[in-house]
Amino acid sequence: MAMSAVARDTVFALRRQIAKIEGTLPERLQAPAPGAPADVTGSDMTIVRRGLAVAAADAFLRTGIERLDAALGGGLPRAALSEIHGLETRDAGTVAGFALSLVSLILKEKQGLPILWVGTAEIFHEAGLPYARGLHALFGIEPEQLLFSEAPKLLDALWIAEEAARMTAFAAVILEVRGSPQRLDLTATRRLHARAQNASRPLLLLRQAGEADPTAAPVRLIVSAAPAASRETVAGPLAGSIGRPAFKVDIGKSRTALPGQFTLEWNPNEHAFAERTENSVAVVPASGRGTDPAPASGAVLAFPALAAPATGDQPSRQQHPAHRSPRRAG
Repeated sequence: MAMSAVARDTVFALRRQIAKIEGTLPERLQAPAPGAPADVTGSDMTIVRRGLAVAAADAFLRTGIERLDAALGGGLPRAALSEIHGLETRDAGTVAGFALSLVSLILKEKQGLPILWVGTAEIFHEAGLPYARGLHALFGIEPEQLLFSEAPKLLDALWIAEEAARMTAFAAVILEVRGSPQRLDLTATRRLHARAQNASRPLLLLRQAGEADPTAAPVRLIVSAAPAASRETVAGPLAGSIGRPAFKVDIGKSRTALPGQFTLEWNPNEHAFAERTENSVAVVPASGRGTDPAPASGAVLAFPALAAPATGDQPSRQQHPAHRSPRRAG
């Protein structure tokens, strides 16, 4: 028992040291009223990070989902680097939609400021660009508020994101990368995180098919598509219809180190999230007879037998079909 307690204390000390290095360890201070004793449970709590003091109420971008915000320790940090992962390439659209939902929440408070989306040519050619009309219809974002910067290489995209993150002219900066490139290491993410802290602006790192590599981001969310529920009408759910877009959100990393999985629906009318706890309704109805019956057998046709080829008609070894020769890996 003594050894396990020592090991546990060692792990906690290492986590605290890592948090200090990454700049994600908050120190909470209370500014008491004159003549009043300090109360660390008051509403005017202040969070101090690396010499920057911000009010606790303004330190986090709240998603509006109480369980998710509580698991994240208050919400997504405003002045920080936050990661949003898609485990597979096909999740790129889902990750982009979730990021645009967060942008919609940010623009509610930063009206008039644009958003800069940085990526390489490979990223935009693979996943495409957001549809301009859909930006306003689904997220309330005007097309001129979303600016795109296409860089030829990842090194250029990192430089653009670092320079843009320090500017207060942007409400937020989005950096989208693919896979787990070596240049996106702990040092590079520390620079991005520091720039976001200094400018008190959020910086979202979108990952297409990326691994959970060590980074300086205090929050990592793993996002994938969730089945859409049926559209709600006055008479009830409309069978066979597709309702609001839904996201499955897993907490991969947070300040509180609390795991969690949530299913969120985006309301395009109110531009807000809603948590869905019940099972979603399948869009495609099941067969009324249960299992799908096998098709009936068709007519049997007899083909004439082919004569065996002569010896001289056999193909040489070099002329054998491609499936008989070794294939290229991948």
